[in-house]
Amino acid sequence: MPPAPNPSTLALGGSRWNTFPAAGTTLTARDFFTATEPLLQGIIDDNALTSADGKVLEDQIRATLALGTRETSLPLAIGPDSALAARELGAQAEMIGRELVSWAASALEKLLTSRIPLPAGPLVVRSHCYGHLLTPPAADLLLGRRGGPVTMQLFNEWLHQIVLLRDALLPFTNWQDVPLLITPAGLRHTEPARDAFLTELLVRQIRHSSIVDFARHVVTGAGGPPGYGFETGGGTALPAVLDQPPLSAPRHLLTWRAGPAAEDTVTYVAEIQDYYAAPRTLVEDLPSATTAPGPPTARTGTGPIADGTRRARIEITHDGTTTHVDLGQALRGHRFAHRAEPAADDAHSDAASPTTPHTAAVWSALRAPGLVWTQAGDVTLNATGQDDLVVLALLGRLYPENVILCPAGRSAAQAPSEGTGPSHLVTLVDPPQAR
Repeated sequence: MPPAPNPSTLALGGSRWNTFPAAGTTLTARDFFTATEPLLQGIIDDNALTSADGKVLEDQIRATLALGTRETSLPLAIGPDSALAARELGAQAEMIGRELVSWAASALEKLLTSRIPLPAGPLVVRSHCYGHLLTPPAADLLLGRRGGPVTMQLFNEWLHQIVLLRDALLPFTNWQDVPLLITPAGLRHTEPARDAFLTELLVRQIRHSSIVDFARHVVTGAGGPPGYGFETGGGTALPAVLDQPPLSAPRHLLTWRAGPAAEDTVTYVAEIQDYYAAPRTLVEDLPSATTAPGPPTARTGTGPIADGTRRARIEITHDGTTTHVDLGQALRGHRFAHRAEPAADDAHSDAASPTTPHTAAVWSALRAPGLVWTQAGDVTLNATGQDDLVVLALLGRLYPENVILCPAGRSAAQAPSEGTGPSHLVTLVDPPQAR
């Protein structure tokens, strides 16, 4: 039996434009982008491109990665009435797209003056079309008098790989650090999961579990049960709020945290799947806010793995007593909480309504059985001065309907409200600049 070929000696051509091992590898976004440079070099070689031609290709990738252009690869319309998840993912698409365009401009400039060698001579690949629209100058360059099938398919493959790269990174705040699974087909293995992800994003309010599922495919190449995060060899992907203040943290994006984790992929699932059916405690039955010695402290902990899933919780300790809140419910509470958007003349108004609302102690709410809710007007829980993880735990203890996160000293009157009644659970937190 002949020995397996050394990746460095693989001949490029056909469906092979890289030397990635058949079993796949992991690369960061920057490293994968660099690995696509043979495709650009092949375009330059086949079409004898000049610096002016490089600007045409740069404009093409800019138009493809932008939102709202004729050539966009992501027809996502973002406006003030768009769903929050769509706005967060749209902002990600614009930010990541701009960075990839700058990488492309630098790569084209470099390759036009310092050619990289290609194994086995001229590069010719077969790239199945994905329907990306070309700008008129790019169409003329790639398909006109100087272009042809070789150039067009090289560019088609490069363009599509960059689009797949941008989309694969959308769920992550720290997208440049994410270890992407790369196969000999580059990122084309993500296409089925990407299609499902983008379809849901474009036709409905995308579920958080769908964002997690796509992120899991991007990192591991496989799906799993619905959940709010996952861990796999090398790290975990969990909502960004675990590292950021709840008042300003994204609600639907994940952060990749490198470090020791399960060898196999494990999905984080909430303890309560249907929070509507969870037992509830009326906040009016809790003790009013009182002065207590010292603020609570909090830390996270994980449970055992069972059938590829695990639960996690926030453990809160205060004055020698400990309670805990399911992390999945806390993250759900953070996603569902409204955030006050005070008007310009509202900057110094008190968060209380004209009639003083009922107040409840944060520690009492954290220790209450079930989920805390109200039916008797606005209730204020003053969580100023508390650790961010304590605030997150509090959001996990409140029934996630008409909960308002409001910076201290601002009015909650400007917050949007949905649900079955006018009563609000107003949670006061420190303004971001005070953290």
